[in-house]
Amino acid sequence: MDLHYFLCWKVTPLLLLMPCGLQCMAVHITNEEPVHVIPGSNLVLKARIEQGSLEEVSMVTWEREPETGVSPVRVTLATCSGGRLKCAGTKQNIHVNMEQQETTLQINGYTRAESGVYAVTVTDHSGAKTTAHCIVREYEAVHHVSVSINVSHSSLVCGEAWGTDPHFSWFHERVAISSSVGTVSKDGTTLSVAMTPICGHFTCMVSNKLGYSSATYTAVPCETEGRGTTAAVVACLILLLLFGGALTFLLWRRQRNNNRGERLQEHLDDTV
Repeated sequence: MDLHYFLCWKVTPLLLLMPCGLQCMAVHITNEEPVHVIPGSNLVLKARIEQGSLEEVSMVTWEREPETGVSPVRVTLATCSGGRLKCAGTKQNIHVNMEQQETTLQINGYTRAESGVYAVTVTDHSGAKTTAHCIVREYEAVHHVSVSINVSHSSLVCGEAWGTDPHFSWFHERVAISSSVGTVSKDGTTLSVAMTPICGHFTCMVSNKLGYSSATYTAVPCETEGRGTTAAVVACLILLLLFGGALTFLLWRRQRNNNRGERLQEHLDDTV
């Protein structure tokens, strides 16, 4: 017998006796991790099952455990089992289903207590198990926005405490930042100021799905063109008033001297 066929006949039975054979079953949660959920909304997790031609799913189990802790307790949320994989959740607000090679877990009215590490375990007909994990956290509002200045780099830095998916926007005197004022970094946290000197009000607004919060850095007042024009007009008016006052005084004094001269002439005529 040819050596190649001899080896195939010897190796094939060994592979069939292995729990997974050459095509082990795999499961992947398709949600981008970590998953952030707004309290009161619905949490939906989807997992795709990859199986070979020899594998058959006999059970799917969804579980949850705390993300941190010394000895976290795992809680079963839902299972799919039986000949046609009948699915059921352990609570009224928990729903699970199986469609072809995909399983979906949905929890209605999500609360903070339901944050943690979610696990989906797929068991095949031979009892072999494979598990995928996903971290789920509460979607939190923006908190404690602050703006600080880095004098040496002529930049302003915007900070935010712990809000989920924060988006940063900058304004100077309540107007969006222009190239003449400065440039904003890609992540939006830093404003490199181009104007010299740094003056006026710089506001950083941080927002997400739950709202926004802002903070303002106040520098010295800016000498705007309008203010300069106003100051020049005021100065001109003051000069005109002073000039007019001086001219009026001179005319009054001249008129007074003329009147005194006329009275003196009349007095001399009377005396003669």
